[in-house]
Amino acid sequence: MNKILEHLIALYGDDIGRATLVRLENVIAKSAATMQSPVRGLGTALQSVPPRAGSTGAAPAPNARARLTQRDAVLITYGDQVHEPNVPPLRTLADFCARHLAGAINTIHILPFYPYSSDDGFAVADYRAISPALGTWDDVARVGAHFRLMFDAVINHVSAQHAWFQGFLRDDPRYCDFFVVVPVGADVSRVVRPRTFPLLTEFETASGVKRVWTTFSADQIDLNYRNPDVLIEVVDTLLFYIARGANWIRLDAIAFLWKELGTTCLHLPQTHRVIQLLRAIVDRVAPHVILVTETNVPHADNVSYFGDGTNEAHLVYNFALPPLTLHAFHSGDARALTRWASTLTLPSKQVSFFNFLASHDGIGLNPARGILAEAEIDALVARTRAHGGLVSHKTNADGTSSPYELNINFFDALAEPNGNEPLEMQIDRFVGAHAMMLALVGVPGIYLHSLFGSRGWRAGVAQTGQHRTINREKLERAALERALNDPTSRRQRIFARLTRLLRVRAGHPAFAPNAEMRVLDVNPALFALQRTGVAGEAVLCLQNVSRQPQTARLDLRNLSATTSRTIVDLCTNQMHAESRTIHLMPFQTLWLAVEHRE
Repeated sequence: MNKILEHLIALYGDDIGRATLVRLENVIAKSAATMQSPVRGLGTALQSVPPRAGSTGAAPAPNARARLTQRDAVLITYGDQVHEPNVPPLRTLADFCARHLAGAINTIHILPFYPYSSDDGFAVADYRAISPALGTWDDVARVGAHFRLMFDAVINHVSAQHAWFQGFLRDDPRYCDFFVVVPVGADVSRVVRPRTFPLLTEFETASGVKRVWTTFSADQIDLNYRNPDVLIEVVDTLLFYIARGANWIRLDAIAFLWKELGTTCLHLPQTHRVIQLLRAIVDRVAPHVILVTETNVPHADNVSYFGDGTNEAHLVYNFALPPLTLHAFHSGDARALTRWASTLTLPSKQVSFFNFLASHDGIGLNPARGILAEAEIDALVARTRAHGGLVSHKTNADGTSSPYELNINFFDALAEPNGNEPLEMQIDRFVGAHAMMLALVGVPGIYLHSLFGSRGWRAGVAQTGQHRTINREKLERAALERALNDPTSRRQRIFARLTRLLRVRAGHPAFAPNAEMRVLDVNPALFALQRTGVAGEAVLCLQNVSRQPQTARLDLRNLSATTSRTIVDLCTNQMHAESRTIHLMPFQTLWLAVEHRE
């Protein structure tokens, strides 16, 4: 049976499933007119639809995601994170990144750039427009002229100002079933709450007051995927993004997608079915496109979004990595991180992890539960507050609240709370944390503020009243350029070291997303990996997470099968003695590889 039809029948039953397939075929046919090559119906073998010419310098071949390489690295940024007077921010972003990031970054994730009403873009008022404050679709294309693009698909909910919800409020028959209306007395006690806002919000409609499902806020109205009309609209939207140059699509907050009273409404089988359906459509219509799931949940639940390794996400956000990295550097002990990293297995060569340390959001704590002890998580919370950071909470099933997210810039989160340590040590620690992330199996994502060593923006929190604003400062381009031209500035020193690591990583096949990774247990204060490429090229990655010098006993002869070799530290390009005892200074990073010389 056609995979897409199978998923539709599982979601909606035989009759509605078959009728929905016919409607999807029409959506595909309509979307094909905006793409470069014709597309046949979903009931037959669909042709590949390459992206808009110029989006990566050249259209990738079909199934390009299967050839993700060590050169793939993603910048995460808002469209207006860098701005200058009288220039659309997206145009500034395109020019700034083209000037500074060539060879280090090849993909840019522009956080929601659509018109919105709240939550810094995640309450989308129009899926198909660009916020006038940011620019136009032509400006998005300018970014895509030099980089691959990741778009956000914020498809769990829409803004209360969205035309669909406004139609619902008017009792427009097209939208009466687009949202989840919950009758008085319905049991929602088991529903998992990611925030402390009420789950249900009352709205006055043309036919009276209705209680509507709002997982994230009263301005973010959850869509009702039990209605196939919603699914049709969402698929049409995703195909529109692909036609506009999206090479990667991030499925935001996807774990909450399907609602079923009497359940947690989290990770439901129907949610996985919807993702499998989207994957099947993308596989047939646009096999170059990569689906990335964003699920800020415990690690075991998070990796379930790989499915069987062929039918759900291509990349899964590695949410446990940020809190475990903080814990390692705070404690000077990498053992918890080492134990967890040794479990990072992939169900197939078609998938990998999306590794990151910081993003526009805070540092999630739920992914570390079950890996770190509660006392260790409490210590992360206490240290965040000691550093001047903030802590967001979630509502539990029993009505209590618990820490959910650390709201702090990652540079501040790593530093000593007393602020007395030398800047060089702070930079070494910060760069070392990113070196660990870059060495792990997967594709790295770096938040723009991390790339330049930004500090927390408490003034922004005072302006918005939102904890997450602390890590969302808008940077004035001229000031940023001045800092990057000053070799003594914190921004330049961090930027130079991180972009060097990114370029080194891009040049070595051992860092390919699916290259073999072997986690080594050599010293409690060291995080150690050996990455090995398909042709046997190996890199030994060592990171001291402590403030004291450390040693490791390792036989570097394992890095190569040849007898004539020179060991080189890729981070500094310096020769390294072929000793069985390796010495690392506080927070030092070593990437040791064999350099073959005639």
